[in-house]
Amino acid sequence: MAGNNYDEGYEAYGERQGEPGQPEGSDAVQAGENKPRILLMGLKKSGKSSIQKVVFHKMSPNETLFLESTSKLVKSDISNNSFVQFHIWDFPGQLNVFDSTFDAESIFGGCGALIFVIDAQDAFDEALESLKVTLKNASKINRHINFEVFVHKADGLSDDNKLQAMNRIRNKALDDSKALEADGIRISFHTTSIYDHSIFEAFSKVIQKLVPQLPTLENLLDNLVSSCRIEKAFLIDVVSKIYIATDSAPVDMQTYELCSDMIDIVIDVSCIYGMKDGDQGLAYDVNSHSVIRLKNDTVLYLHEVNKYLALVAVIRGRNFSKHGLIEYNVGCFRNAIGQIFNIASKE
Repeated sequence: MAGNNYDEGYEAYGERQGEPGQPEGSDAVQAGENKPRILLMGLKKSGKSSIQKVVFHKMSPNETLFLESTSKLVKSDISNNSFVQFHIWDFPGQLNVFDSTFDAESIFGGCGALIFVIDAQDAFDEALESLKVTLKNASKINRHINFEVFVHKADGLSDDNKLQAMNRIRNKALDDSKALEADGIRISFHTTSIYDHSIFEAFSKVIQKLVPQLPTLENLLDNLVSSCRIEKAFLIDVVSKIYIATDSAPVDMQTYELCSDMIDIVIDVSCIYGMKDGDQGLAYDVNSHSVIRLKNDTVLYLHEVNKYLALVAVIRGRNFSKHGLIEYNVGCFRNAIGQIFNIASKE
């Protein structure tokens, strides 16, 4: 075995994991019209459109100050990733989608996740009442919706006020869901802001619930981390910076920010030195690979996985000495991801 040729503590990753089989999960990720739908809802000026523009359209947070309030339903098709391709429907805050003039069945019937945005800097009694109505009516139509509550614009609050706002919103929403006597309603809560990476982390957790291949991806990452003595590894969409999967170790916000920023550095440098005049598209391809050693002897490692995804890992400097083995194991990881992609594309 290849692993026998290396020091204790390192293993040949490709020989630890079997052939990736059909992943468990729903049929949420399919091509064409079967793409899962994410609904963005909430009161007027709660920040829904700003979230979408920052996360998926690379708008600067400061530029969102000049966005006009959404006056009609805006549908967007997000297709920058091989595993998650979905539609986002951004509803204006003044729109009552449960009015008889709307076909609520068609709106919520194919919905994978419903994100309800609450402005944490505003009085949110009205927002909580609107959330209650949404929970009641949407859950009757589709029991499988993942309800995601974004306690948004948290950057303007102190830590104590953030915690207070989150606790009040969470307790009220959970009490309302119990009062509905509707078993199985799944509600998650996230503190978010477009001025830091919290909005990207929250959206990552939303998207992961729509990835039927997630258990397989997490298992592959756990094996890779164990084999190469990696501290933390992310599988990140290079366009949106959303991480599709990570290993089982807890996610530290600072680590995620470092890995996300590394993608920007690699692409920016590639744009300057790796593209010829007239080249179009993203400066990211099969040759994209980078190693950055920080002053604290931590190594940031990036490797292209496919044209959509990058593996970004944090490794202690002393564990990076066997970088040849790491390259071999990452190659096996990339091959396994390719097989999973081929399975998903045939479904």
